[in-house]
Amino acid sequence: MCLAAVAALVAFVGSATAHVEYVTPPGTQPANVADFLVAAFTTPLIVGVLGVGFLAVVAGLAGYLYLRPFPADIAAFRAVMDDYRDLLGWLLRLSMGMPLIAAGFQGYLFSPAVTLPYPTALRLFGISVGFFLLFGLATRVTAVWALFVYLAALPSHPGLLLAFEYIPGLIAVALVGGGRPSADAVIARMADDDKTFYSRVDPFYRRLAVPFAERIAPYKQLAPVVLRVGIGIAFIYLGITQKLMRPGEALAVVAKYDLTAVVPVQPELWVIGAGLTEALVGVMFIFGAFTRGFSLVAFGLFTTTLFGLPDDPVVAHISLFGLVSALLISGAGPYSVDRWLAERLRTAAEVARSPAGSDREPVDEAVSEN
Repeated sequence: MCLAAVAALVAFVGSATAHVEYVTPPGTQPANVADFLVAAFTTPLIVGVLGVGFLAVVAGLAGYLYLRPFPADIAAFRAVMDDYRDLLGWLLRLSMGMPLIAAGFQGYLFSPAVTLPYPTALRLFGISVGFFLLFGLATRVTAVWALFVYLAALPSHPGLLLAFEYIPGLIAVALVGGGRPSADAVIARMADDDKTFYSRVDPFYRRLAVPFAERIAPYKQLAPVVLRVGIGIAFIYLGITQKLMRPGEALAVVAKYDLTAVVPVQPELWVIGAGLTEALVGVMFIFGAFTRGFSLVAFGLFTTTLFGLPDDPVVAHISLFGLVSALLISGAGPYSVDRWLAERLRTAAEVARSPAGSDREPVDEAVSEN
């Protein structure tokens, strides 16, 4: 898989890929961005390592498309992911609901970087919206309400961009709905049964819920597109603004956790490598190329970060953990490189069924049929 191509890069920068703002030591002085970048990219060792890493990624992806290793394993993995598609709504609700509940209890708005002088209102908003999403009650309405609050607060609180993943996540929840298990599914089953007392007193199900679900059904297929583009933007933003554009803080984080003792290279290489790795993952998500493979890479980055940076707020990453997991299930969806390849090349299952070594026709690593 493409993981083989980027394994060295992931291992190299894994524990440097946190939200720098959350773990920067107090009193850290900012550094001049231009001076940092010029010094870094005129250092032969840094340029050489980055160049080798980039070529390794390109060679790994090209090599996979040509060699197609482990087709049966990949086909089995995709089949398992496809079996989980009916649980996608549940996973999306957990991804949004749990961090919102945590935000409510801790008194911040979406991101730990954003606090308001209304702690009671923040707690009520986070806890109530989070529990509604968690239990799947009025799921679509709740998701739209939370998205409205996020967008309304964003112009005056740009720190919310650190939690940009809430935008694609909440839109995806609104598209997919509560799914199962959810309170909405239970209510719908009762309201749809003419024999139940509830079906005779519910004023919303047939008049509002069913027509709305029918109208939005054609757009549910766009949920993976919304997720991967939104998560991709979040990765690029974090990689550039939290690392490359804040070198003083990023270098302080490297020193704080003594990351150069883990891999004895220049601190500047840690920072540059982390920022470019996140940006690369983001670009691949946006284009929908090798989506499931790079979702696993992203999942590895998050896991390494949480174990490597013990004081990084875990709840601030639950949303990204969950949404990346959702991409593992859904794949790239339409309007993606993966779909384009799927229409032209054989799938891993077809390669696995063919005689071993019969040909070398390439196949996409992360194609998902929808």
